Amino acid sequence: MSRTDVSFLFDLDGTLVDSVYQHVLAWQQALDAAGIELSVWRIHRRIGMSGGLFTEMLLREVSADITGELLETLKRHHAEAYARLVQWVRPLPGAKQLLAYLTNAGIPWAIATSGWMDSAKYNLDALGVDPAQTVVVTRDQVRHAKPDPDLFLAAARRLGVDIHSAAIVGDSIWDMLAARRAHGLGVGLLSGGYGQDELERSGAIRVYEDPADLLRHIDEIGGRP
Repeated sequence: MSRTDVSFLFDLDGTLVDSVYQHVLAWQQALDAAGIELSVWRIHRRIGMSGGLFTEMLLREVSADITGELLETLKRHHAEAYARLVQWVRPLPGAKQLLAYLTNAGIPWAIATSGWMDSAKYNLDALGVDPAQTVVVTRDQVRHAKPDPDLFLAAARRLGVDIHSAAIVGDSIWDMLAARRAHGLGVGLLSGGYGQDELERSGAIRVYEDPADLLRHIDEIGGRP
């Protein structure tokens, strides 16, 4: 039993695993397979959003017709491309140690990702996280993903913790916006490519470099046993 009320809800891509740019390239390949040309930087700025909202926003930028069939095709191509790129995905520095620290300290934690399980499973394997033994909420399990708060609210419910005292850790502005809407405490990491100012303007109360840096300063956000 934890002696603190705090809990931790983690995003996955760019927060615990170094996978943001693999996702960017996978989406570029998916769009290319559909005959849609889009600059890589525009794709990166949308990473972390709900997959459906992500593709709709990208398609609006190229004035493509948004159909359910096209969205399903892009989703399938992305999953196939990411499976080819996943061999280069690694846990971010300190990610495994951070999760081990929280577990040993009796501090509840969960993972809430906008990714579908068909892609998230590779990242969970890299972390050594078993969804059968850990609270993991994916896009498959909620109606709306980030920037809506559904993922984090579902994770808090499954953990049995109060969302108002949860530290919601993410690397994108979409994570921080979802944290604000969930009324949790947004904690930003720079490991996904967003800047400190962007994360703070989106609601981050603290910003750290990566999971290792967060672990070194865990007491600043109440992560004590």
